[in-house]
Amino acid sequence: MPRVIPPDPRLLERRRRIAAQIRAARLYANLSQQDIVDRTGLDRTTYQDIEHGRSSPLLDNLLRIADAIGVPLADLVRE
Repeated sequence: MPRVIPPDPRLLERRRRIAAQIRAARLYANLSQQDIVDRTGLDRTTYQDIEHGRSSPLLDNLLRIADAIGVPLADLVRE
């Protein structure tokens, strides 16, 4: 069985900052979480986990979210 490596605390903090940027962009666009789920086809729990920084999203999902909000991907992941 492969060994599971716990995430580095610095990575977790960066993930939380990106999650906050996603949420801020969604709110600025006056969209609900359900709007994003409907536009992306993501599972609601998956999207909530991304927006709350509980999961590390796939690049494809970040691209879907950026498109759904109507912003460049860079706006969501800029540090």
